[in-house]
Amino acid sequence: MPSVKAPLALASALALGLVLSGCAATTTAVAKRNLDVQTKMTDTIFLDPVPADERTVYVEVKNTSDKPDLDVEAQIRNAVAARGYRLVSDPRQARFVLQANVLQAGRSSETAAEAAYNGGFGSSVFGGAVGGAAGYGLGRAHLGMNDTVAAIGGALLGAAASGIADAYVQDTTYTIVTDLQVSERTPGTVVSQSEQASIAQGSSGTITQSSSGTSDRKRYRTRIVSTANKVNLDWPEAAPQLVTGLSRSIAGIF
Repeated sequence: MPSVKAPLALASALALGLVLSGCAATTTAVAKRNLDVQTKMTDTIFLDPVPADERTVYVEVKNTSDKPDLDVEAQIRNAVAARGYRLVSDPRQARFVLQANVLQAGRSSETAAEAAYNGGFGSSVFGGAVGGAAGYGLGRAHLGMNDTVAAIGGALLGAAASGIADAYVQDTTYTIVTDLQVSERTPGTVVSQSEQASIAQGSSGTITQSSSGTSDRKRYRTRIVSTANKVNLDWPEAAPQLVTGLSRSIAGIF
């Protein structure tokens, strides 16, 4: 007499898989339905107040990310000018020199963004495209049956159902990571500076370089990490919000 356990196990596992995957996808879709943009600066920069006639800034922005068409300089310049500073084309005439470099821009993960922030200015950036799906695996369904074939078949179908839901509901994060240096000219003051760097030499050696000198500028460095998160977010929607957050953060220094 044919056993009815196999069809029952198959149907039970499939139904459970559909329910779990549907719940996971729905939860992510609801929780991440609104665009969440955040901008964080690793170190605070305090600049000395200066008279209005000395509020001059030279701005230099570089983009070494894999998105060379990303234009952040125009908005940064506008944001700084809106703070009451005059932009100049000659750094020698500027009281402040603002230098920024966009290291990474594009799809990433919350973990990679946090690592970039914790590393601080000059540290390595790992911006690998990590797609955060809404998937929650079926796991082990305790069906209370001994029919191994039916259980495996149901699990596979449940996993397939979960995979289909994941394909349509993606928890997506985009980031822009920027290193920033602000130099402040201090008339009549001599600033002593020394630098030391270790450079890799092959796989087992390093070269140590050091230099020292004087300057009439004080330098401050920080890193800014901007993140945008939303379900099924794409770059054209994220980029303008990220650039706005980055520009606002930089302008806030002045």
